[in-house]
Amino acid sequence: MGAFKEILIEYPFLGEIQCGFPSPAADYLEDHLSLNDHLVKKPAATFFMRAKGDSMTGAGVFPGDLLIVDRSITAKSGHIVVASINGEFTLKRLMSIRGQNFLYPENNNYKPIPISSEMDFQVFGVVTYNIHKLT
Repeated sequence: MGAFKEILIEYPFLGEIQCGFPSPAADYLEDHLSLNDHLVKKPAATFFMRAKGDSMTGAGVFPGDLLIVDRSITAKSGHIVVASINGEFTLKRLMSIRGQNFLYPENNNYKPIPISSEMDFQVFGVVTYNIHKLT
């Protein structure tokens, strides 16, 4: 991976939008919004990856989605993580069940991966955001 170069871009922020019943819309720009301020908390510890495969579709992660991963977060049970198992990267949900750690897919076509001490296992980061194209 290359060196991280922060690019600060601000976009117009139009305010909140009602998801239930319609409400009157604001007819002016409220402010500007920096995606870096909202999506990247620790730039030096953040990297991006693109999802491939369908093992995490139940968690809303689809092929081609852009993932924002933070290496500074300590992974906990329930987090979606980028992990390395014997040198191979995977995206799964880290789960601890009765003291045993597993990497769980979010697709019933795949089986959980039990983590054992014999494995070369490392969590590289916790996924903090998933950018998913709607159309």
